[in-house]
Amino acid sequence: MSGAVIDLSRYRTMVFDCDGVILDSNRLKTEAFRVAARPYGDAAATALTDYHVAHGGVSRYLKLRHFLDHIVPGQAGPGHDPLPAPYAAHVRDGLMSCAIAPGLADLRAATPGVCWMVASGGDQAELREIFAARGIAEFFDGGIFGSPDPKEAILAREAAAGTLQAPALFLGDSRYDHIAAEGGALDFVFVSGWSEFADWPAYTAAHDLPVIPSLASLT
Repeated sequence: MSGAVIDLSRYRTMVFDCDGVILDSNRLKTEAFRVAARPYGDAAATALTDYHVAHGGVSRYLKLRHFLDHIVPGQAGPGHDPLPAPYAAHVRDGLMSCAIAPGLADLRAATPGVCWMVASGGDQAELREIFAARGIAEFFDGGIFGSPDPKEAILAREAAAGTLQAPALFLGDSRYDHIAAEGGALDFVFVSGWSEFADWPAYTAAHDLPVIPSLASLT
């Protein structure tokens, strides 16, 4: 349902993915995985970035573990502890300068009684630092959450705590976002403009999902 009209007035909670929804950060994270994997060679780096794109929304720690355990097992190079450092350094610089979704402040103003929260695959401490530095942390009165907790655990925990109240809407840009939303009984809208999910048109059509190009479409 591309270009769908979403009635936000019915929701008590809105949950946002970060990369590709709030921030135009998907491409910089793909490049960060390439940088981290370069000590293992170009072929290995390409294999990791391909895996990353195919598993959008999943924690970096799980992706890097998969890389070490299944793509370059036994090869000489940075191990589990040092490998995330070059990734994190590249990402932090990019997150401080990448575009913020146009219309984010207008959308917050248009939903004054709705609890907003972030459920991201990004590192939780990093997200909170970046959002505060860029002046958008205050929008998310329900909290800013990320890895190492997976999205399903975040949604379940916050629902049990009473922070995430139904009816709730999840705005995401990956297959995993939809799966997590469905598992938590949240409605789902696919945000397509910055997504790296190449098959999103077929996927959203098959699951009859509403699609918007950006958050600005909601205001």
